[in-house]
Amino acid sequence: MSTGALAGYADWPAYLASAPPLVPRDRDGRAVAAASDATLSPDAGGDADRHALVAVLGVRAATAVDVRIEREWVVDGVQGRELTWSLGFGPRTRAYLLEPAERAAGAGDLPGVLALHAHGGVRSTGAEQLVDAGRAPHPSAARLRARCYGGRTPANDLARDGFVVLVPDAFSWASRAFDLSAPPAVLARLGAALDALHRERDETLSADERFDELSSLHEYGIAKAAGALGTTFAGAVATDDLAALDVLANWPGVDAARLGAVGFSGGGGRALFATALDGRVAASVVSGMMATAASLVPDYLDTHSWLLHSPGLAARFDLPDVAALGRRLLVQYGRHDELFPPQGMTDADARLRTLLGARYTGAWHDAGHEFTAEMQADARAFLAQALIGSGRPDTAA
Repeated sequence: MSTGALAGYADWPAYLASAPPLVPRDRDGRAVAAASDATLSPDAGGDADRHALVAVLGVRAATAVDVRIEREWVVDGVQGRELTWSLGFGPRTRAYLLEPAERAAGAGDLPGVLALHAHGGVRSTGAEQLVDAGRAPHPSAARLRARCYGGRTPANDLARDGFVVLVPDAFSWASRAFDLSAPPAVLARLGAALDALHRERDETLSADERFDELSSLHEYGIAKAAGALGTTFAGAVATDDLAALDVLANWPGVDAARLGAVGFSGGGGRALFATALDGRVAASVVSGMMATAASLVPDYLDTHSWLLHSPGLAARFDLPDVAALGRRLLVQYGRHDELFPPQGMTDADARLRTLLGARYTGAWHDAGHEFTAEMQADARAFLAQALIGSGRPDTAA
């Protein structure tokens, strides 16, 4: 039975019709009530802003159930577990949970970090781009590591630093991907045109590479369906991410009072929204994903996905205003980042310094659109200082 653009997610409309909106949480994990007479004030931030962000994005309250440990391994001082869970719609989520293989006696609970993978135009892999899972990586993950992460696996480095790290596949990526084995007519025609172009160029794509191309085109269909169903693409991703944050916060041996989030590119956008909506995130790193919204239109529209260009968002919030809803923030900018205009990044940096003051660190790197080894080391040092109380980790970058 064909489900068109929602293949693999035939139960998504029913879920969205019944699931309540997310209720933002404060730093103690308590629900933040909406004040009926509150006026949105981006400069001031606050509870009204968080509820407004929920409404703009259409974020739902989702709970991970039937959490299973599918596999365990130890590699280079890191204990790894592959987890899966159900959110009640779509396929099961796969995630990786990493922690130090050995804990010092009496060390107590460890801080947790939600590590969020990038978009990259690649959906055949997700969380694995950040993780050494104790086996040969998926080819797409290996390519992304080389292209974006300096060949490193940042989640493993964080675990060696003393964090419990959870890395979930995002909505519509990898384990949470849509089924495109029988694409709807419009997507099939676009796919056929791409196939003809590759034949003309004498190019041969792997099955994963072709899936990645189709998935990038299909994102427009997902965003259209999301809007018709009362949510947004970014809201659907945030729904998944905040359910994963709950898994991390409740995992045995995790100190739920010391939670962080980190992401590069699309992962930085995910960290941005998760941090704004859940006050339990005490510190976050947004790398390669910050500029003023106005600076992206029109010249940079096609360089970004629906994760960033969420309908209605710019009418209520600029991106720095969303970031200002967090508690402590490091934003990393690449001076040569081809996906963002320099003035837009500079203006966002100035805006955040005004909004957050000492709670904000803006760091400029001699880099393009990448999360270099140096940037990763700085991100880890920031999280270590904020959540552990130490400076730069000893682990070599």
